[in-house]
Order: sequence, then structure tokens, then C-alpha cells
Amino acid sequence: MVTKEVVINNQVGLHARPATFFIQKANEFKSSIWVEKEDRRVNAKSLLGVLSLGIVKGTAITLIADGTDEEEAISTLAELIDSDFTE
Repeated sequence: MVTKEVVINNQVGLHARPATFFIQKANEFKSSIWVEKEDRRVNAKSLLGVLSLGIVKGTAITLIADGTDEEEAISTLAELIDSDFTE
């Protein structure tokens, strides 16, 4: 299991379009992936789950992956967040 804390810095946070990019990227991996904010943990491959966290600019979240490609999953998703969701 791999975890990494990241901070959301794009203007709108993890809503609508950025969340869709994030979920599409998460679905490319075989590992189970979760997003944790404070005491809530949701499936990173679920749009409703991610949106339900209400992640806004400046929010620190923890990415958690468990599986065969967990290292790659975390680094790829962290890079996506660090790039403010630009491909």
C-alpha cells in the first residue's frame, strides 16, 4: 500500500472537469485507489464519491493505492494534481 499527501491548487478544486480527468486517470490502473480528506475515504474511481468530498482549492488530500501498479498510480495522479489538471 502506498500513500501520498497532495494539495489541490487549481482554481475550482476537484469539481466537475478536473474530477473527471482525475477519475479517468485513476481508472487506467488495476490497483484499488482511494482519496482521503480528513476522516472520509472514497473510491478514486467514483465520480460521485470524489465530488462528495467537496474538495476546494488549498485542500490537502491523501491518495492511497493498493495493488500491482500502486507506485505508478500514486505518482501519476500526484503529477496530474501538481500540474493543475493540464495534460
